[in-house]
Amino acid sequence: MPRLVRLYITQCVSGFALSSLFTGLLLWQNVANLQHLVSHSEAGLLAVSLLWLFNGLVFGSVQFAISVMRLGEDEGGSGGARLQLRPIPVRAEEPRKRRLL
Repeated sequence: MPRLVRLYITQCVSGFALSSLFTGLLLWQNVANLQHLVSHSEAGLLAVSLLWLFNGLVFGSVQFAISVMRLGEDEGGSGGARLQLRPIPVRAEEPRKRRLL
């Protein structure tokens, strides 16, 4: 299996693990009375499943993006290329006076 595919799968798994933790904490802390809403509704299991799924997609994507950005080689610099700035002479003219009608 290619290295990048393996990296993607591991980051998705870690994203869904974080999503499980996050969803569990939301229900445990009863944020916005979510635990009561889920436990007293017929569609509560569906709501928790979708919350877990969509948070897993977001967390997995963020994990993968961070790991891909960290794959780049460090060139030893401290950031972007330094630009050499120098002043450019500009001739300024006096504004013309307008006549009022």
